[in-house]
Amino acid sequence: PGALPPVTWLDWSQLIGKPVEVARYLDRLEGMRVGIPRGLVFAAPSNPFGDYVVVPDSWPGTRTASGGVLIESDHPLRWLPSFRTLDLAKAPMVDVGARLECDVVGPLAYRAQAFQIVAQNPLVASPAPIAAEAPTRLVAGTRSMTVMALNSFNLDLHIESRRRVADPRRDVDDDLGDRRFHELARAIVERGRCPDVVALQEIQDNDGAERTTVVAADTTYRKLVALIESLAGISYAWAEIAPEAGMDGGQPGGNIRNGFLFNASRVELVEHSLRRLGDGATAFEDSRKPLCGEFRLKGASGSLHVINVHLASKRHQRSVFAPDLPGFDPQAEIRVAQAEWIARTLRKLHGHDYFVTGDFNDSEFSATLATLCGDHSTNLVDHLPEDERYDYNHRGKLQALTHGVVSRRQFTEGRAEYEVLHGNELTGVKPGTLGGRASDHGYAVACFKF
Repeated sequence: PGALPPVTWLDWSQLIGKPVEVARYLDRLEGMRVGIPRGLVFAAPSNPFGDYVVVPDSWPGTRTASGGVLIESDHPLRWLPSFRTLDLAKAPMVDVGARLECDVVGPLAYRAQAFQIVAQNPLVASPAPIAAEAPTRLVAGTRSMTVMALNSFNLDLHIESRRRVADPRRDVDDDLGDRRFHELARAIVERGRCPDVVALQEIQDNDGAERTTVVAADTTYRKLVALIESLAGISYAWAEIAPEAGMDGGQPGGNIRNGFLFNASRVELVEHSLRRLGDGATAFEDSRKPLCGEFRLKGASGSLHVINVHLASKRHQRSVFAPDLPGFDPQAEIRVAQAEWIARTLRKLHGHDYFVTGDFNDSEFSATLATLCGDHSTNLVDHLPEDERYDYNHRGKLQALTHGVVSRRQFTEGRAEYEVLHGNELTGVKPGTLGGRASDHGYAVACFKF
């Protein structure tokens, strides 16, 4: 065979300009043999497909203590240098903050609406600095209540039949055998310090992604509650309102929904307060409905209305390199309409304490959060240090998708605190496997004083 063509090394100065300029630069290099040098920092954890994202130390924007890159409000879709290895057996598992210890060379390909180097050499990485997964600093008391938001990542107890799912390659899993139940229970007990209320998202029905008429999810709740009790000796109660079959979006057959766990020895769910918001509303058609419940702290006079949300997905947003309508998010207007609906509910709760949390699928600087907060509420994420405003990692860009919205009165009176427990968005999995993380989000904990 003939000699390989020379390597064109990526020019960092060409990658941080306007999206149209970056697109032109990378488009000229498509199919060419390009390279990136050793010494770069991994901005995304390794995934099952052998994808990696790296940046130089000089990359613009806010960096976290681990070396991660926070999303930029003026360049939210900025491309980060990415490569894929085809030899999954030898692909290293890396966490955010690890270092690339070899040059990466290969053809630049365009796939999944983005550019990616196909690495043709073995990969070497040094480990990331080991950071302990610390528990929350927020602890419930005789006159304070804690709430934890936890995305359970399509949790169910069932191993699906390949014949009954929409996509056998993706929709068959064993959440119990993969210890995801155990890790979520441990997160609630050890990292969340047994919060009074847990707002869960992405609970599936009893037969998981199988396409049937089953909508009950009691086996999932019972197993999670039993594991928590085995670890902490605390018996949590659970509450939900099941969706109609196939009406709330999410993974086909999963009948995804939001739910609550609560420590019945400390708090009670006020009778008749549990309800779904948006049933029958156009904004929530084929989308998860917010679950609202009022929780009263026993022995104290205060109560808290908790609204657990999972707004319309960003999954179908076009990349900045898409040939048509680059960056267009077809669900953006839907999330704003959903936020308007929830905001109307909050205005009716004027004078009461409330907390809106869960997966908003949008950033703190989005129109969705601005619409939801208006002039009556504030997002506690906005009051965290800038380098702590993240709970999710999308192709190397750390961002906040879980938020905590309270009334301005609660915040100005100093009765609401908020913290993000990082880990899941920084920790890699072994390429070639289906996973290993309990959730794809970090966890959020809030504390409310009465």
